[in-house]
Amino acid sequence: MGNYDALVLDVDGTLLGASGQVHPATKQAIARLVARGGLVMIATGRSELGTIPILAELGLTTPAVVFNGAGVWCPKSGKLLEERLLSNRAVDRVLAFAAREDLYPVVMGNGVKFAIAPRTPAEISAMADMYGLEFVPFADLPREYIIRISLFSDRHGDSATFAAALERAVDLPLYLTDFPLDHLANHRDSRLQVVDVQPPCRGKAEALRILREQFGIPPARVVAVGDGGNDVPMLLEAGLGCAMAVSLPEAHAAAQRILGDCESDTLAQLIEELFPV
Repeated sequence: MGNYDALVLDVDGTLLGASGQVHPATKQAIARLVARGGLVMIATGRSELGTIPILAELGLTTPAVVFNGAGVWCPKSGKLLEERLLSNRAVDRVLAFAAREDLYPVVMGNGVKFAIAPRTPAEISAMADMYGLEFVPFADLPREYIIRISLFSDRHGDSATFAAALERAVDLPLYLTDFPLDHLANHRDSRLQVVDVQPPCRGKAEALRILREQFGIPPARVVAVGDGGNDVPMLLEAGLGCAMAVSLPEAHAAAQRILGDCESDTLAQLIEELFPV
């Protein structure tokens, strides 16, 4: 199968654009690749709840990296094979920071998501496409068995500054990913900045570890495709890292190759080129 044995794909901004649909040519190319023995893995910042529909649509049974590397979901068993948890101390400090700075928190665990009721039109819009979300008072947000806390801010000019302030305040080992919400196709008008707080991990590069450990595929024989800062770890470690045309600057800088728009058949073309029959 040429120089590569596996393809790792981000979801939002890579597989999915503003339409919220996988391009038909991409879906067909993935099906053909899997049918002839190629391995396709999803690596996403989404929770497992938000990833399951994509795996089902594509008919993928390979474990998926979720929560930016803090979890690994198995479509066959319907369970998390791996989950890293934030320490109770980290959860307390992150939520204290959120309360002090008047931020909007979403707390996520295995199969559950909790948030306070949205207070502004921007927060209502940000939560509109969040899978499986339950609204509770701030005092009732869970504090144990937490995989991720996402914080939304309209008080910070950029996500990197927001993340740096949170990291200083918490002062514990964490894996932070950050982005402006307007990078997502469904939120182009948003002014919110987002920081996702996960336990220490290798980010989406965990996908390369799984491919090596479970399938015997070395990173040099993996193609990874993404569009965000959270994709950088896998883009750098893969044999070929590709960024979509509309990507954050750090993804473009980490990639060896720039592809077309995610609403086009650019992924299908890539698959047919790099994974020939």
